[in-house]
Amino acid sequence: MRKSYEGLYGLARDQLGCDPLSGHLFLFANARRTRLKVLVFDGSGLGACGKRLEKGRFRWPEGADTGRVEMRTEELTLLRNGIGLERARARRWFRKASV
Repeated sequence: MRKSYEGLYGLARDQLGCDPLSGHLFLFANARRTRLKVLVFDGSGLGACGKRLEKGRFRWPEGADTGRVEMRTEELTLLRNGIGLERARARRWFRKASV
């Protein structure tokens, strides 16, 4: 994954149809799913950080083949740590906070 700020900005804007300056996190992976990059706008500028797994691959959630998936913070944390999401689920008592 060789894209920098401008390349990731263009992917988020053109291919995903999103506004990269919205404050959302945009997560990108290479074809082998061994590297991740995150792009985020914090109000003053774009930030990008990356992670490479030494062994194994990142397990992308189902439906990700469409190119766009929305995740909860907990799911992003699991994915970033190399944990598969297919068996992870929230407990029945879990309630999403109303906005």
